[in-house]
Formats: sequence, C-alpha cells, structure tokens
Amino acid sequence: MTGSVLDEVLEATIEADTSRLSAHELGPRLDTDELVDVVRHRALLEVLFEAPLDRRDLEDRLGVSRATSHRFTRWLDERDLAERADGRFALTGKGQAYADAILHFERDLRAATTLAPLLESICEAHREFVVAPFADGTVTTATPGDPYAPVTRFAELLEGSDAFRGFNTTHVIPPALDDAFGRPFEGVDAELVSPPEVVESLVRTDPERLRGESGSGHLTLRTREALPYGLAVFDDRVGVAGYDEDTGAMRVFVDSDSAIARGWAERVFESYRARSEPVRPPED
Repeated sequence: MTGSVLDEVLEATIEADTSRLSAHELGPRLDTDELVDVVRHRALLEVLFEAPLDRRDLEDRLGVSRATSHRFTRWLDERDLAERADGRFALTGKGQAYADAILHFERDLRAATTLAPLLESICEAHREFVVAPFADGTVTTATPGDPYAPVTRFAELLEGSDAFRGFNTTHVIPPALDDAFGRPFEGVDAELVSPPEVVESLVRTDPERLRGESGSGHLTLRTREALPYGLAVFDDRVGVAGYDEDTGAMRVFVDSDSAIARGWAERVFESYRARSEPVRPPED
C-alpha cells in the first residue's frame, strides 16, 4: 500500500473513530432483534466474505446439516445479502458491508477487552486512540509484585533502538529510577515533547546532563500543555502508555509492530509536535 493511500486510510479511520455521530442520527434504527439476528449469523457472513461457496462447501465449512444450510441461504436471500450464481452463493454489496461490519465489531470488542488496562488510564482521550491496530500488541501492566514492569518494558525497547520520538504526560522514567535503568536515553537520538512542569523538573534536577545531551544533538526537547497519554515511536515498534492520575506512575504500556499502528503513531506525534515549542538547553 502506497504512503498516500495509507495516509487516507489512517485519516478515515481516525475520523471514524473520533466521530460523535451516533446511529440514531443516521435515520430509523435497526430493530434490536434484527441486530441480534445478524450477529447470530456472523459465521455464515464471514465464510462467504472470504469467497463464494456452493451449498456442500457451505455445510462443510460451517459444520451444519443440509436443512440448516437451506435455512441460512433463505435468510440471506430474504435480506438481499447474497445471490446464487453458477451454483455458488456470493454476498451482495449489502452482504459484504454486513460481513465487514461484523468482523470489525468483534475485532473492536476483543481489542477493547485486551486493552482495558490502557483504556481505563486514558479514558478521557480514548476517542483519538485507534484501538484495533494494538489488539495483538504486548500489554504490560504494573502489579504489586512488579510495579515498574511497564517502565522496564519501555526501557528494553528504547535500549534496542537507535532513534526515539514521543511525548509523555509525566516523566517516562522517574528521575529516582534513572540509575536503576542505566540512563536509557543516552546514546539514542531522541525527540521528546513534555509538559512544562516535566521540562522544569529536568532542568532543575540535572541541568548538566540535559545540556550535554542537547548540545551533542542526541536530544531534542520540546514542550506543550495538554498531552493525552504517553506515546513512543521506536525503531521497530510503537507504544502507548497510561499513567496513574494521582502518582504519575506508568500503570500500563502497550506496544505493537503493526504497520497501521506505526502510521497512526507517527501522524499523532507530528500533530502534537507541530503544536509544541522548542526548549533551549540550560545555560552554564
């Protein structure tokens, strides 16, 4: 897929995910029983979405009797969801749209279940977060036995990268843990957007380090208000972090190598970067 087409797909996905248009605004709503009936026939729609099938293949794929397959195809015909040609049943355009909607519906529900710890942390910003590409990602949560597991996962990915771009609502790695994690930003070409209070803390607590890394060109620091969550773009993966509202500790980190997730993350980073201000290195 070319870059321009991918951009259009991502833009459409983000627009759809952030749209507040609800079903009732589109006109008369589908009857609940009709919706349940469509979900009940999801396996039928899904196998025909893959390819047209004759009756015997349909029975084999679904593991149903001939009587049931007749009932299924009658259901499709009554709703104009499929048509028969050359002995095979093929979804109509309407049927393909129904099947695609069912596939997305189940995918999004499964993704929401998998990403529940993250969504709970970024509930106010979840509308701009594209859930589905992270559904198969690695979810790392803080636990009483390992409260720094998300930070450890972040540091591991950072250590394996030559470059990093991202933003955060607080310190990605708490200053008190810098030594424990071996100062993971050292040696990495990093561009980081942080809130003013985080920048002020960095300048106050370690001005020499900030001056050295900025002066060497390894660190570009920018600042802006109102960042929604933590975002990390590594060489091979992208991640999203959720923080505890009271303590600022990283509660969960979800990372993925999905190309769509990377495209979304890069677009979101550039959007926030464009509305940020550069931070001058502290003077001697």
